[in-house]
Amino acid sequence: MQPNPTLDQLQIFVAVADSGSFSAAGRRLNRAQSVISYGIANLEAQLGLKLFEREGTREPQLTEIGRSMLEDARRMIGVLQRMRSRVDGHHHGLEAEVALSVDATLPSPVLVRVLKAFEAQFSTVMLRLHIGSLGLIPDHVVNGQADLGIGGLLGEVDVHLVRIGFMSMVPAAAPGHPLALLPKPVKIGDVREHTQLVVTDQSERTKGRDYGVFAYRTWRLSDMRTKHTLMREGLGWGGLPRWLIADDLATGRLVELDLEPYEEISSPLFAMHRNDRSPKPAAAWLIERFKSELGCFNEFKPGEVPTAPRVPGDAQRTL
Repeated sequence: MQPNPTLDQLQIFVAVADSGSFSAAGRRLNRAQSVISYGIANLEAQLGLKLFEREGTREPQLTEIGRSMLEDARRMIGVLQRMRSRVDGHHHGLEAEVALSVDATLPSPVLVRVLKAFEAQFSTVMLRLHIGSLGLIPDHVVNGQADLGIGGLLGEVDVHLVRIGFMSMVPAAAPGHPLALLPKPVKIGDVREHTQLVVTDQSERTKGRDYGVFAYRTWRLSDMRTKHTLMREGLGWGGLPRWLIADDLATGRLVELDLEPYEEISSPLFAMHRNDRSPKPAAAWLIERFKSELGCFNEFKPGEVPTAPRVPGDAQRTL
């Protein structure tokens, strides 16, 4: 018959190994020393091996196999603790999973800090993360694919909005691009003559409409990272978040353009959820954490908060 140690026996085993003695383990677990000794003896009998050396030592010492078994015991106890936390969280209304849809324009350092804190705060809550752009974020919220969306606005959206911060869009190009070499500010006629790289809205929310597209010739792209790469290679100009190209501007791989029809604009970022669903604890925590992290982010300038959402250059229908 295969050995079947109980979780109580494993907890006693770990307590003795961590505290260094049967008496100290008893104090830690609020048990008599005899109960601890009996538990270890039974566990060793079930397993058919010796976990501690007791002879010739003042305190019990782990055997070689005991050291190996210790990690298994810790893992099993950890699983039990997570199960207990999950059950307790459920009783207190904590969701089992949060589906989060985030616009790619959200500063990556902010997203990373929030998710690290989320993992530490809600270790039992699973996360489903989608990175999209433009109208896909509110679409995911409206159709129930996401419990929470983080992004900007595209026209009228039937969701509950919480303003959490701002993001700046900057017109830029490679230093050798013709627009970078013209006298400033560059006139609208010159801007129209050079290929503009545009990230289009993959949702149907703004179908047939463009915002901030000035060039006669455009390349339509599906994601911002590709646009960034092509701009650095001189294959067009366009708007990108300042946080994304800060290093490029500092090192000269990209230059900020001074265009007559297009200036840098700070665009509000929102947390959004469906009007008929109030956020549960983990989602509500995420809203406040994003607001806090964006408040600390160096692009967030409270004195420049616009009173209403604005069309940030080519940052809405297009990027």
